[in-house]
Amino acid sequence: MKGGTEIKEKYPESPVISEDQKREEMRAISEKLSEMHSDIKKIIECSNKLRFEAALESSRREYSNAILNHLFEDVETGLERNMVKKCPEKKNCTSAFTALLQQNAGLIKNSKVDDTLISNNRKKLDELRRGAPFIKCEQCFSEVSSLFIKQVNLMRSMRIYADNQDYKSDFSAIKTGVIMSEILEPVSNNQRLEILRAVAFETKSFSAFSELTGLRGGNLLFHLQKLMESGLILQQHERGDYMITEKGFKILQGLQKIYSSLQYSPLQDPEIAR
Repeated sequence: MKGGTEIKEKYPESPVISEDQKREEMRAISEKLSEMHSDIKKIIECSNKLRFEAALESSRREYSNAILNHLFEDVETGLERNMVKKCPEKKNCTSAFTALLQQNAGLIKNSKVDDTLISNNRKKLDELRRGAPFIKCEQCFSEVSSLFIKQVNLMRSMRIYADNQDYKSDFSAIKTGVIMSEILEPVSNNQRLEILRAVAFETKSFSAFSELTGLRGGNLLFHLQKLMESGLILQQHERGDYMITEKGFKILQGLQKIYSSLQYSPLQDPEIAR
């Protein structure tokens, strides 16, 4: 028996683990596994998010490049088609206009366009206009303004640019007399509005207007004089073709915007109007 005693002394019996202790250990292990699972899940989610953002950025960059190439082609085509054909400054102006419009179009690649950048480009365009040497320069600036506005509207539609245009307007600043005499009254006649629309992107002769409106001699001249006195069109030289001014072009754009918004107004639906 002595040998048995020695064995017990050498290898003492392991302490008995209670059921409560076992449950506690299992709970601790389960909590640890749960934490590990949560950490692994976060790592996977973060990895997936990074891959998604990288793919999204790559897609946006490719999409922006395609739009930018289209805008560059639009600038080249628009200037070539609608600028004054014979002008000693055409080459210099084309270069300056192209540089400005391409710089502005390049903002498309930004995820957000600050209003200051657009305002600065507008100021550059205004500076070029103030330095214009000829009356006929207005034709070229009308085309440049049109291309510029098209670019800005595209940025709005892509939701990368927003200015303060949606803020509540102060209608008290409207001078009703000026609005009536300089804007509404000149275009309140159907023939005059047809004339203004006809010269939106190209010059027209007196005979072309006569064919368009059906008016002859003094009757047609009356309406042309009305538009010129209001600053909506101008004649390049005596007996020359007629062209739109920046003011006339802006009025046309405003009318188009009003017309388009009314076409999709819910109030046009009789059911909704009730």
